Amino acid sequence: MITPETAQGFIEAEGAAVLVTIVEARGSAPREAGAWMLVGQRGILNTIGGGQLEFAAIAHARAIIAGEQAEMRLDVPLGPAIGQCCGGHVSLEFRALTDSADSEVHERVAADLTARPHVYLFGAGHVGRALAHALSLLPFRTVIVETRGETLIDLPEAIETRLTPLPEEVVASAPAGAAFVVFTHEHALDFLVTKSALERGDAAYVGMIGSDTKRATFQSAFRRDGGNPQRLEALTCPIGAKLSDKRPEIIAALVAAELVAVLASE
Repeated sequence: MITPETAQGFIEAEGAAVLVTIVEARGSAPREAGAWMLVGQRGILNTIGGGQLEFAAIAHARAIIAGEQAEMRLDVPLGPAIGQCCGGHVSLEFRALTDSADSEVHERVAADLTARPHVYLFGAGHVGRALAHALSLLPFRTVIVETRGETLIDLPEAIETRLTPLPEEVVASAPAGAAFVVFTHEHALDFLVTKSALERGDAAYVGMIGSDTKRATFQSAFRRDGGNPQRLEALTCPIGAKLSDKRPEIIAALVAAELVAVLASE
């Protein structure tokens, strides 16, 4: 995950850098308009899609850094001429970093972070930790919530942690459109958190680990406690595909795919 600190560290390490932005994308293209990357003499940060388009952009940016190229915009057809067969067309803008461009990079990073969907993982057991690792590479703001402080160690740097005796309060304070995945160390706590998430009515995803039997038990309890039965349609339980392989890493991969399918379309 790119943070303001990551971007600043890159800029300081490279000394001179160029901000490359896709300002227009037509037809089939590796990335959308607005995608960007920083190019230094030695390294790059972020991506505009890889392949020959990105190689050409890197070479052009480094020529600008070296004073060998002044052109600040390129129109690139994605065809045989550059060794790609996408068939689309992109326009790239190049900006050598000055104070203003430096500020723009930080604004873009901050905007990217703000726009990321929130994902709350309730439980830092085997599955919760595996899913935290899987999500740490994805463009989500992931928070793992626990009542047991000793479990919130050795997690990826990109994962936020919340230690609280009342995880349902984290549910209540989450933004609209958040995703909630529940796998605590107690069924009663699973039920409490899941009920709180469903009752919001605005979650993008509510998932609870378990079996068909656990789902049926939860549904009965939810109705008995006066919950709106229609809200149960939003519940994913079991989470992930129904496979015989129950290793935490497998479950995590499947749940990560479910979250991407839901949140990437938002």
